[in-house]
Amino acid sequence: MTPIARSRTRVAAIMATAAGALLLAGCGAQIDAPDEGDDTASTVTVNRCGEAVEYTTPQRAVVYEGGSADKMFALGLANHVHGYVLPPANPPVSESPWAAEYESVEFLSDDLLNRELVVDANADFVVAGWNSGFSDSRGITPEILDTLGIQSFMHAESCFNYPGYPEEHTPFEGLYTDLERLGQIFDVEDRSADLVANYRQRVQAVQERAPEGDPINVFLYDSGTDKPFTAASQVPPNDIITFAGGVNIFGDVEARWTEATWEAVVEAEPEVIIILEYQDQPATEKIDFLKSNPATATLPAVVNENFYILDYNEAISSPRNIDGLERFADYLREYAESR
Repeated sequence: MTPIARSRTRVAAIMATAAGALLLAGCGAQIDAPDEGDDTASTVTVNRCGEAVEYTTPQRAVVYEGGSADKMFALGLANHVHGYVLPPANPPVSESPWAAEYESVEFLSDDLLNRELVVDANADFVVAGWNSGFSDSRGITPEILDTLGIQSFMHAESCFNYPGYPEEHTPFEGLYTDLERLGQIFDVEDRSADLVANYRQRVQAVQERAPEGDPINVFLYDSGTDKPFTAASQVPPNDIITFAGGVNIFGDVEARWTEATWEAVVEAEPEVIIILEYQDQPATEKIDFLKSNPATATLPAVVNENFYILDYNEAISSPRNIDGLERFADYLREYAESR
């Protein structure tokens, strides 16, 4: 993992009751995070992809999609979140482990992330991924937000092809990196360390129970009819498949989400097909297509109806990747025992 550059300065002003003496905490002093309304300043330098950026503790974060919100909520930072943006593909927030936290902040839009929305929300911090939130074509990038005085944070998993400052992580390591960096920005490093340690233990437990023998060929079907859109090596489903004991048939492609060909899918003969479930694109419709499409109807996974439905928020960079791994691993073990 790329080391995180950090420097922290704090200045705390406390008025003495009698003399009005001003006490200053020295640079680098480790003190508790300020309460709401305290004007204590806290800064820390953390990588935003491959670029070292100085952050001041945010108070009005805008988070894009469930993965961004869940990382903040898992770290207990709901009081620093002003609101969330959730396009129609995302499942209802009522299904989230952090449903109560979603209720405590503002729903801002079901549109794609855009600059006007962020400015109107008076945001001081935006959390999103590159090309899955931040976008050159839509005019909302970290560089643009910098000029507006709005801080930004990008999912490490999405830094693979970030212009100028690329940074490559395996997908789950990207999740851990995000939690650690957010922990530094918000001065909750102990909390983030505990969370990452727990996630690593859960992943190790899954790996130790992976099916023995040859790995099982797995194809993730995201969408597309003329050509399939699927998961390559740089997104969480690749790690989910691998850690559970399978092989992603497109795991050797150095990309994130990518377009493939049906010929390549047929050649790989997947035994299991993961269907990515979107709120606005039900998995049942995708399964019906695979059964009716001549190119895929005779695939082993289709003939034997070995379909596994993966929740959208378990597939994007999110704490729910761990839940998705555990559930898919259970499925794959059962399949391996029955074949």
